[in-house]
Amino acid sequence: MSVSVMMAACIRTVYLSLMLLYLVLLGMTHTAHSIYPRIRLSHKELWQLNRTWVFQGHGASLQPQTMLLDEGHERLYVGAKNILFSLSLDRVNTHPREIQWASTESQIEECMMKGREKPECANYLKVLQQYNQTHLLVCGTGAFNPICALVKVGHTVQDRLFAFEDDSVMSGRGRCPYDPNSPCTSTLSRGELYIGLYTDYWENDGALCRLNNQTFTRTERNDRQQLNEPKFVGSAVIPDNDDRDDDKVYFFFTEREVDAEGVNKAVYTRVGRVCANDQGGQRMLVNRWSSFLKTRLICSVAGPNGIDTHFDDLEDLFVLSTKDDKNPEIFGLFSTTSAVFKGYAVCVYHMEDIRAAFNGPFAYRERPEHHWTPYEDKVPYPRPGSCASQVNGGGFSSSKEFPDEVLRFVRSHPAMYRPVLPQHHRPVLLQTEPGRKLTQIAVDRVQAQDGHYHVLYIGTDDSVVLKFITIYNKDTDTMEEVLLEELQVFKMPAPIREILISPKRQQLYVGSEVGVAQVRLHQCALYGSECADCCLARDPYCAWDGLTCSRYYPAGVYTKRRFRRQDVRHGNAVQLCNGLQIDDEKWQRAEERFVYSVESNSTLLECVPRSLQAKVLWFLQKEEERHEVRGDERVIMTSHGLLFLRVKSSDAGVYVCQTVEHGYVHTLLRVTLHVLRGERVESAMTRNGDEEKAAVQCHASIGPSPGPSISPRSLGQPSVPGQHSKLWYKDFLQLIGYGDAQRVEEYCERVWCSDKKRKKIKRKYGPLGGEKRGKGRGDENSHRAPRHTLVT
Repeated sequence: MSVSVMMAACIRTVYLSLMLLYLVLLGMTHTAHSIYPRIRLSHKELWQLNRTWVFQGHGASLQPQTMLLDEGHERLYVGAKNILFSLSLDRVNTHPREIQWASTESQIEECMMKGREKPECANYLKVLQQYNQTHLLVCGTGAFNPICALVKVGHTVQDRLFAFEDDSVMSGRGRCPYDPNSPCTSTLSRGELYIGLYTDYWENDGALCRLNNQTFTRTERNDRQQLNEPKFVGSAVIPDNDDRDDDKVYFFFTEREVDAEGVNKAVYTRVGRVCANDQGGQRMLVNRWSSFLKTRLICSVAGPNGIDTHFDDLEDLFVLSTKDDKNPEIFGLFSTTSAVFKGYAVCVYHMEDIRAAFNGPFAYRERPEHHWTPYEDKVPYPRPGSCASQVNGGGFSSSKEFPDEVLRFVRSHPAMYRPVLPQHHRPVLLQTEPGRKLTQIAVDRVQAQDGHYHVLYIGTDDSVVLKFITIYNKDTDTMEEVLLEELQVFKMPAPIREILISPKRQQLYVGSEVGVAQVRLHQCALYGSECADCCLARDPYCAWDGLTCSRYYPAGVYTKRRFRRQDVRHGNAVQLCNGLQIDDEKWQRAEERFVYSVESNSTLLECVPRSLQAKVLWFLQKEEERHEVRGDERVIMTSHGLLFLRVKSSDAGVYVCQTVEHGYVHTLLRVTLHVLRGERVESAMTRNGDEEKAAVQCHASIGPSPGPSISPRSLGQPSVPGQHSKLWYKDFLQLIGYGDAQRVEEYCERVWCSDKKRKKIKRKYGPLGGEKRGKGRGDENSHRAPRHTLVT
């Protein structure tokens, strides 16, 4: 057997092994994941598409703790480790401003003397609020000695102010946690800071607090009925009506349920409520909330035999404002607490349901060993938990005037009996993909041609943002989840800690320890250049305007573009677009390829659809008949194409790759497969060679095809200069993530080539097997790809 043939056998063996490994790694079907995105974009692709910009600070780990969107000043403020950044909303990576605010050496030394590690003793900025039109309130952990200050930002964009307010530094106790890893949530209204945090060094005292220049109001200390090991997630000031004295502050948190024996039990998610104008009591509950109530938020899926699967751990919360500021929509991202099953759900809550729960019966149990029941005795007046306002009769100008029996009742009955159930009594989104954690959520409300849709942006622990829409079918009482895009917003995998959204600018701002990314909410042209591509995307931001897939605008915004095709609810491209192009035209416009293979070897006919949600079908056309290709032990349908493990001469023919999505059939590709007989290949090779050329084959055959180096002339094809200069298998190894391509080359050379032959090759042909051309760049055509593909 000639050296070239032996070398070809080596390469064929390596190729087949790599192909099988390739299939294992990529998965042969789409059943490996719970749901596939329609489009998946890597960080590099986002950057190449000019869809993202990333700010990385000074190159070190940025570690943002909190972010604040200021549309008025056109800035994004980022509280990080030892630094407060001010970034441009247009491009976060251009013209940044910063304020250095690190702990002093003495503060760090004192912190370490208390047993803390040096990284913990930095100043982590965890509270960042718009104090007024010209100032920000910023608070940091200050080496386990919290500290706050005001920062000047000016009245307008033109002021370009960003500096500490002189003499504004104050203690941050009660305003900021001690521990950088401690959860907290805050909101600021009319100069008063409402915050949920642990107020002590050892993280024992979880409290809901309000601070202003005169007063400090909080929940009771060491009262496990009010708060028991809380984890604070979100907060918002939401008015009940036009009477501002009746405004409520809502806190969202998780806590431990206490059983009858006083032992910690399950984790539940709560919504707590206080009156914004609560001044506490006169003789009891002094500087304590006189209106604090709480109830449970339910997010569960009904199961068989009446047993529900509960998602009890609140990971993140988003309050979506509407035209009615009294009735925002509350989106909660939940996870399970089970050690066996890990899943995530998004539930949506209406304010009318939350208010109804707080207006319902109080929870009561006669003895600690009894179950909770609704309280049925007389409730004192004014109703415990209500505010001193005109809406409530106007009989009390302040909570300090409330009767003692009202204060006693609210202190001993802080929980409501009825929980808050989500919209449709079920989650709008469920995710059970193993190995991936969901961390953050932001929501945009988008008007489409067939109604309004919520677009959900969900951050993960591996730098990915998932873009979803959810569609409720009233007739069948079912929920459909559509994953539009999967965007890798950072190059390095890191948990996403913050997501802010600017509907005005159509931008998303994402924070993680590796930086802050700005991502455009949509890129309609990416879906494709045909009507069907645009309609099948089901993206409420996009519609077919007759020429391109472009941004959808409601009627009256751009009246000239009246030709719009969009169907988010059904994605019915057959009805909307099928008349625009007949099937024969689609067939003729499909891309054509030619593939040559050697009998009994493996071959991949590659066809990857733009949409990962499309079903791929293969057809073999011989003469005028067309038959669908079915997979078997020899022919495998993979996510990257049609794989023949052993090609037969009868496999030759024209293969058509089609996709089916929502009933729409799209012809992507026509591949003409030529099968060469092994005897012809071997005879062509033996005709080709003296010993030196055979030696060249040893190295150069590891070229554009995984098999013997066949002269194009012997196949009746024009010779292409430099055809063997590309090491095909290295690209393949890189594609599947195998980084040791050099070992394959060294192994084949060691087995099939002698030292003497290798030296001849290197002297005459250079390290890649192509003949030396001197010190110049050589022929520009030497790297041009062949017109046809040879696969063995």
